[in-house]
Amino acid sequence: MDRPLHAVVLPPGPRLLRALADALDGGPAICPLSPDLPEPALRDLLDALAPDVVETPGGLTPRSPGREPVDAGTAVLIATSGSTGAPKFVELSAGALRRSATGTLARIEAAPGDRWLCCLPTSHISGVQVLVRSLVAGTDPVIAPRFDAAAVAQAGGLHVSLVPTQLRRLLDTGADLSRLGAIILGGAAAAPGLLAEARDRGARVFTTYGMSETCGGCVYDGAPLDGMRVALGDGGRIRLAGPSLFTGYRLRPRLTAEVRDGEWFVTQDLGAIEDGRLRVRGRADDVINTGGEKVVAGEVAAALSRHPSVRDVVVVGRPDPEWGERVTAVVVPAAPATPELPELRAFVRETMPAYAAPRELELVEAIPLLASGKPDRARLRVSVR
Repeated sequence: MDRPLHAVVLPPGPRLLRALADALDGGPAICPLSPDLPEPALRDLLDALAPDVVETPGGLTPRSPGREPVDAGTAVLIATSGSTGAPKFVELSAGALRRSATGTLARIEAAPGDRWLCCLPTSHISGVQVLVRSLVAGTDPVIAPRFDAAAVAQAGGLHVSLVPTQLRRLLDTGADLSRLGAIILGGAAAAPGLLAEARDRGARVFTTYGMSETCGGCVYDGAPLDGMRVALGDGGRIRLAGPSLFTGYRLRPRLTAEVRDGEWFVTQDLGAIEDGRLRVRGRADDVINTGGEKVVAGEVAAALSRHPSVRDVVVVGRPDPEWGERVTAVVVPAAPATPELPELRAFVRETMPAYAAPRELELVEAIPLLASGKPDRARLRVSVR
């Protein structure tokens, strides 16, 4: 039996929370979309989504013709990867979302009555899942319209999900992080120095790995949540299985079949299992081909992040007439130091092959980010300036 689908174009707040709660309890499925989207981008998403109704602060507007039914088992849809091609919508069941939330609450040892602060975009799975955890725990979330480091620093006792850039800004406020509950850190790789500094300041940080297709983080500190499984496929491709997996991409069965291998979801990430824990090496499509050698950009970035003059770093491949691609490090310096290319090359060569050392260095004040908090790699592959 089909189920109504509502495109929910609302800011973070009580109305969005009610729509999510209804969806989890069998009401209309929802696809939360950012009200800050430019009108053409929003129109394109709505055309691709084909919902029954669009909900905005002004009310409910039926959308017809062009609607397409949604499966009765789908509760929430998340728009993803629209910036790199045709938008796709990840279909998630209420059971998958609840199982993910329950696994997180158990892993961080949340106590009855613990509350959550939601300061991530609620059009992304990271923000939605904070709200689901609150609903599963039976507590009222504190919903912020946007991330504010000073406000988070004062959120005593609340659990919070952050991306690494937000954690860095929180540290810069000088906050006593022991006043917070658990910090769920995901969205991008976190530098070891960032984690060490946060923990030295009293933070209880859990690093996570996951994506919209897994209801958000499904591997915490290298270990999968209860019921989830991790394996490595051909070439070290990370494969995931378990109760928090998505059911498919809306109206795109062929794309769904390309990433589903029976019970396994085949990710776009490369990994290694070390001492029984998953280490994410980087994205398969971020492998840099330079002079006939393959370099995993994420591993070079991890090496550079340990340099004392590097505060933040992303490594990308940029077109090069001689090498095909050149390894490029985009670095936020750790003031007052200003790293130079020769010293960074030498530093990488201490632990990695010479061809992995960066051939270009670009210094920036901040890494450009997408709305999800992830680095904007498409922009970085050209130039930040």
